[in-house]
Amino acid sequence: MEPLLFWALETLLFNEFQPSSSNSNSPFQNLLSDITNQVLPPSPQANLSGANNSAGIDQAIQQAALSTGLSPALLKAVAMVESSLNPAAISSAGAIGVMQLMPQTAESLGVNPYNAEQNILGGAEYLKSLLDNFHGDLTLALAAYNAGPGAVDHFGGIPPYQQTQDYVQKVLSAYQALASSPEST
Repeated sequence: MEPLLFWALETLLFNEFQPSSSNSNSPFQNLLSDITNQVLPPSPQANLSGANNSAGIDQAIQQAALSTGLSPALLKAVAMVESSLNPAAISSAGAIGVMQLMPQTAESLGVNPYNAEQNILGGAEYLKSLLDNFHGDLTLALAAYNAGPGAVDHFGGIPPYQQTQDYVQKVLSAYQALASSPEST
């Protein structure tokens, strides 16, 4: 099996069968882990663990915020809603990593979407460009991050897609909660 295809299958199965109340792996997860370690040796091209712990994710978000001038709370809110801060997340549409970058978007930004730090920086740069494109209107930038800037332009605002409308509200709520938290400074 092609290594990337195997990795995608393993990620899907891991996300579907991950126990929610325990830190111990199931026999199925142990088998997947053993097979993955045999089939997919560590590779710089597929570095999903670049910032796989929460401290690493938070540090990458802080760095991306400094680099782009965006609020760390905003970036973390987007990452929470996009992937629950999971660097191994893959959407059904093919979006990758913490900030759920589409492969074409990651390529245009010159980042490796499988590397958590680069994924977060790429997502921050993309969000910054959307904010610039929509003259600082955060709701439109978030809608464009979810549905694409073409959809926002076409509808002259947040598209009438329930998923996009829910997404914008979730990110704004998370952002407000994080921004008002004393830990987010």
